[in-house]
Amino acid sequence: MHMRKFCQSVLNRSPQEAAAQHGAWKQRWVAVCAVPFLAMAAHAAEPVLAKGSVKGAGEVQVTAADVAADVQRIPQDVRPQVLTQARTMNQLVTNLYTRRALAQRAQTEGLAQNPEVAAALALARDKVLSDALLVKIDKSNTPSDTQVAAMARTMYKAQAAEFAEPEQVQVRHILILVKDPSEDAAAKAKAQDLLAKVRAGGDFAALARENSGDPGSAEKGGDLGFFAKGRMVPEFDTAAWALQKPGDTSEVIKTQFGYHVLQLVGRKPAGQKPFEEVQEALMAKVRQAEQQKGRNELAKTLEETVKLDEPAIKSTVDKLVAPAPAAPAKK
Repeated sequence: MHMRKFCQSVLNRSPQEAAAQHGAWKQRWVAVCAVPFLAMAAHAAEPVLAKGSVKGAGEVQVTAADVAADVQRIPQDVRPQVLTQARTMNQLVTNLYTRRALAQRAQTEGLAQNPEVAAALALARDKVLSDALLVKIDKSNTPSDTQVAAMARTMYKAQAAEFAEPEQVQVRHILILVKDPSEDAAAKAKAQDLLAKVRAGGDFAALARENSGDPGSAEKGGDLGFFAKGRMVPEFDTAAWALQKPGDTSEVIKTQFGYHVLQLVGRKPAGQKPFEEVQEALMAKVRQAEQQKGRNELAKTLEETVKLDEPAIKSTVDKLVAPAPAAPAKK
């Protein structure tokens, strides 16, 4: 069971994580392992973005393929913002060039034959290839969009309680901040004046934009959106839920923040979130669940094949944690 958990921990990365890590590790592996002339041959067809001749490293090149692999570590949604900045892109290419130059020099100096370095290179290679395989397995276990949508709707119906929403109210408010007790009377008077203006036909949203001390809602005319009972501080919550009809206003109320004037925008009865509102999240959940089934099956297969040599493992641990030998005493 412990081995299965370990295997599953290796396989439990999301498809996005596996793809991103595959790209990033692929770039690192190429940078570390490429013998100069092999690297040049492998990337001959790709546009060369940077090149130079480095003492001890020979000819060094960075191609578009290298950059394409490296940028997989950048989240997809922010990638355009990062890559369209010339300074950032130039730095990225320069960093890849520097890393490759160092790797080729290390190769020339025979460091790849160092047992620890060789083992690290082998692990890096394993990482790249295993991530690539996981991406392939995930794709093979992903149903079509039509199937996923149908499965998501089934999940929506089966887990109806998860998507239930309580009754909610939507209010606007104007906050007159009280930062010091000496400001209390003036703040209360200002709030009462604003309430009188609203009740005389004033534009609540405009007054909120001009006067409210709550910057998050002031720019939206004081609108706080819909919220359920108990979400606000008690005094505010009580006043908000006492309002009955859209347009109704509260008396001036005081909270720990200062004085408020509230206006009801609307009420939403208890119900269920519409499927369309949660469809995308449910479809993502379905895809991940189906992909995980494939990974779990693979983990089970691997568990059945592995044979641990526990005495050898213990011996290795003993060597790794053994104290360093004491330095010889000076004469």
